[in-house]
Amino acid sequence: MRSLLWKVSQIQPKKALIPYLTAVKYHENKIDWLLEIAKEIKTDKNIPLTLTALTSLKGIGRKSANVILREAGIPAEGIITDLHVIRVAPRIGIINPTKNGLKAEKELMAILPKEIWNEVGMAISFLGREICRPTPQCDQCPITNCCKYFKEN
Repeated sequence: MRSLLWKVSQIQPKKALIPYLTAVKYHENKIDWLLEIAKEIKTDKNIPLTLTALTSLKGIGRKSANVILREAGIPAEGIITDLHVIRVAPRIGIINPTKNGLKAEKELMAILPKEIWNEVGMAISFLGREICRPTPQCDQCPITNCCKYFKEN
């Protein structure tokens, strides 16, 4: 049986993927990257499973690589850090405010135990997507007892 990656690499034209990815920001670029990666990797057996190898692929940054490693059940080499984590982690008081994802990730890695790296980024991201929005819904938040923003506002 052929792998999913091989099947993706055979999709022609790329317009065939557009209906599945239109909700994704910059989907046209990401479709190009997806097709390029699928052609390069060819089979599921060849999927790189280290942060360095994954980030060497066009279109795969640290966040995506950390998500892939998490989903593969591989011990974390970093913390998933997206715009929600960048907003929420300083708000709750665990890192300094920054707009730099790598800086936020490094600060989180310096203070959080490695055993929770696979889960903590996703947990903070989900909190930021659902509750700790740009206008936070503190009345729904499960962590107000330890939140710097809540205590100060």
